[in-house]
Amino acid sequence: MIIDENGEHLGVMTNEEAKKLAQEKGLDLVEVSPLAKPPVCRIIDYGKFQYKQARSQGKVKKTETKGVRLSLKIGQHDLDTKKKQALKFLDQGHKVKVELRLRGRERAFKSNAREVSTNFLKNLGTEFKQDKPIDLQGSLFTVIITKES
Repeated sequence: MIIDENGEHLGVMTNEEAKKLAQEKGLDLVEVSPLAKPPVCRIIDYGKFQYKQARSQGKVKKTETKGVRLSLKIGQHDLDTKKKQALKFLDQGHKVKVELRLRGRERAFKSNAREVSTNFLKNLGTEFKQDKPIDLQGSLFTVIITKES
């Protein structure tokens, strides 16, 4: 089955006839569906086809992991600012990594740090889900959250 550059069905023909027809038009013969009975071929400009495919694949939006950093002695206004920032990232469709780094003597207060992290997550609301629970790696508490669909 042969389809021309305008999308019109030309019917079933031999390979030689199809190649000759494509060559006369200055285009390429491309097999679109090899498993169909009979196989479907299309007469197109293959370079232009590849260019369009590459352009359409380039427009796919990728989800990034954005970060929000907290500290053990963070003030309420700073928490509100970080909350707005995290919600903005979630609305844009990104994942958000919430980090809380303990420095020096703060490492002795890991329970307080976990509390600050859980309070921050509670203040965000219920429109997100945690990919995994709050994780402690050395002196860094991390949690990755995504928007619920």
